[in-house]
Amino acid sequence: MLGQPLVKMLMGKGQLVIATGKSASRLPGAESGFCSYYSADITDEHILYTIMEKERPEVVVHAAAMTQVDECELQQDKCFAVNVLGTANIIAAAEKFSGHFIYISTDFVFSGEKGGYLEEDERRPVNWYGLTKLQAENKTTACGIPWTIVRTGLVYGLSPGGARSNIIGWVKDNLEKGRKIKVVSDQVRTPTFVNDLARGILLIAEKAAGGIFHIAGKDILTPYDLALHTADHLGLDRGLVEKVDASSFSQPGRRPQRTDLVIERARKELGYEPVHFGEGLREMFSPHPA
Repeated sequence: MLGQPLVKMLMGKGQLVIATGKSASRLPGAESGFCSYYSADITDEHILYTIMEKERPEVVVHAAAMTQVDECELQQDKCFAVNVLGTANIIAAAEKFSGHFIYISTDFVFSGEKGGYLEEDERRPVNWYGLTKLQAENKTTACGIPWTIVRTGLVYGLSPGGARSNIIGWVKDNLEKGRKIKVVSDQVRTPTFVNDLARGILLIAEKAAGGIFHIAGKDILTPYDLALHTADHLGLDRGLVEKVDASSFSQPGRRPQRTDLVIERARKELGYEPVHFGEGLREMFSPHPA
């Protein structure tokens, strides 16, 4: 979901992009003059090394991860292999053949006990997914070339073919079919429009900005709030949305309660300014999205 708009944005700036993914390319316009594509599994260090040695990218954006919290909890070895060892593989190749490593992390590195998280706040994840992302952050900060960590949260946007649906798509699909949905109201996030996340990464690459940045939305909302806003925007029945708390669900992976991110550093140092959630919905469902 992030890779495609980021590639599109970079190509629109006239940048040469080397895109990778586990399967065949789903990128419109891949293998054009501005974009080449390789199938690559980040747990295979040899493939990554070969690609990087050939292409020698100026900047590496590492956005691959196993992100489903419950799946990570139930398949911890696989999650560790992808999120931690895979990151180490990319860093090792980037240190030899690149000049800037950008790692996409998550608000779930925090415990969720206080909210309003700054970049330097203590990280104390409450699930396996968050722990592996913390470990990957640690590998990033030990990187031998300039590095940047981008923390984001609850990313939403159009899901390209083959990609998992995000919360907005899930709400839309269910309400359109007249299905009732239960949505939690006791978890707080800063939902991030995927195009804003891509813009933030582009700003970091252009400015060669190092360190840690929170690149998220400007609104502090619960998933229940998101569901109601989505229903209203699309003219769907908000009465199908039931307000519940997290105790209503039995999930393998615990969710942190409040992980809203403060984005002032990105605003001041990058000129980053995200859209409001309503504007993100309008752009997402526009006949001609940006």
